[in-house]
Amino acid sequence: MPVESSVWRCTRLWFPELLDVCEGRMNHWPVVSGVLQGHTGCVYSVAYSPDGRNVISGSSDKTIRIWDVQTGTPVGEPLRGHTGMVYSVAYSPNGSNVISGSGDKMIRIWDAQTREVAGEPLRGHTDGVNSVAYSPDGCNVISGSGDKTIRIWDAQTRVAIGEPLSGHTGSVFSVA
Repeated sequence: MPVESSVWRCTRLWFPELLDVCEGRMNHWPVVSGVLQGHTGCVYSVAYSPDGRNVISGSSDKTIRIWDVQTGTPVGEPLRGHTGMVYSVAYSPNGSNVISGSGDKMIRIWDAQTREVAGEPLRGHTDGVNSVAYSPDGCNVISGSGDKTIRIWDAQTRVAIGEPLSGHTGSVFSVA
């Protein structure tokens, strides 16, 4: 831990005998080299592809970006289609699709290779979609919304399975 970091100073103040670096002590934290730059707004969600080669990000600029992990560069142009901020992104278990949840109340499914929208969006929430996830077998999508519900969708037919799961008294911000 660098000697000029606030963590080091506070720890040494309260526990002067606890930390002692014999060799390799840094004065400053190293410069971050792997910053992914390209969104023009806040990034709300990131996820790794199942093979670890790509990262996706969803942003307040209403886009999704796919990034090459090795180079840190964007793979193609941003994915555009949402009319609201993109709050959540996830890869399908086999890596062939990407899903996104947005403030526009919709969930979109994207082909990860072509980066095109794969069919019609999933509609049914009455407020923004805060979180999306795939089931482990990739057959279903789950979503949580500001409408205080959770929905389960058939990923193939894009139809909601059963009624929305209700009972929360506030927005649902995370599903898995």
